[in-house]
Amino acid sequence: MNQKIRVQRFSLLQRLFHLLLIVTFLTQGATGLARMFIERPWGQTLAWVFGGYDACRTIHIYVGIIMLFGFGLHCLYLLFTISWRNFPASLFGPDSLVPRPKDIKDFFQHIGWFFGITKPPQFDRWGYWEKFDYWAVFWGIPVLGVTGLLLAYSLAASRIIPGWGLNLAFWIHRIEAILAMCHVFIIHFFIGHLRRHNFPMDRAMFEGSADLETTRHERPAWVQRLETAGKIKNVLVPEAGIGRRVVYYIIGYLAVASGVFLLIGGLVNSPYITW
Repeated sequence: MNQKIRVQRFSLLQRLFHLLLIVTFLTQGATGLARMFIERPWGQTLAWVFGGYDACRTIHIYVGIIMLFGFGLHCLYLLFTISWRNFPASLFGPDSLVPRPKDIKDFFQHIGWFFGITKPPQFDRWGYWEKFDYWAVFWGIPVLGVTGLLLAYSLAASRIIPGWGLNLAFWIHRIEAILAMCHVFIIHFFIGHLRRHNFPMDRAMFEGSADLETTRHERPAWVQRLETAGKIKNVLVPEAGIGRRVVYYIIGYLAVASGVFLLIGGLVNSPYITW
């Protein structure tokens, strides 16, 4: 069987960052929901997996610190990858994740295409939804991290902020966490794995590459730009072997299954949230 030709989309370091985010995000979601619903059988069972109510709190705090540390490393990574010679123009180039006016145009053109009104937009390397995903995580981690630290070390925090500030931090932390989980477990999972073009799973973030012909269809502007610049051969890679693909599917669907389990359990028990 001939291997399919794929185009490289993500580096090994980017994929490791994503894997770290998967593990820490699911851990935070599970330990947070376990404590939120500790009075319900579902929450008690979830807490038991991690060693109980107090253990969930300890794990939640230290994994949160790991996420903040990873966020700091990611910021350093960005500083080294920015093209400072072309700064600030490089921030708004086609390879940048910084939103630009074309993304707004692509969004409305995409909606029009859904209803058969317009032609499909010519996406480049990043779609508008991918930029939304990226920046949602980028600002969400500091928000959750800062409020989480205030709550974790409330006695020390009370020396610099009033008591109502801790109440506000609690609400911000909880609401942002719920929004983040709903977005990832519903929208991100659907776009990444359950769309017709991606089903049964988009391996791009695990394998680091995407099928060339599929990419040519979904991101024609990017492929054409690479071909015009004569760079397309530099990013073509063979498909991973069957063994590695099986591993990617296992990891991906374990993550999806865990997220869906947390989503359904949270929704079923949502009437019992003590606000």
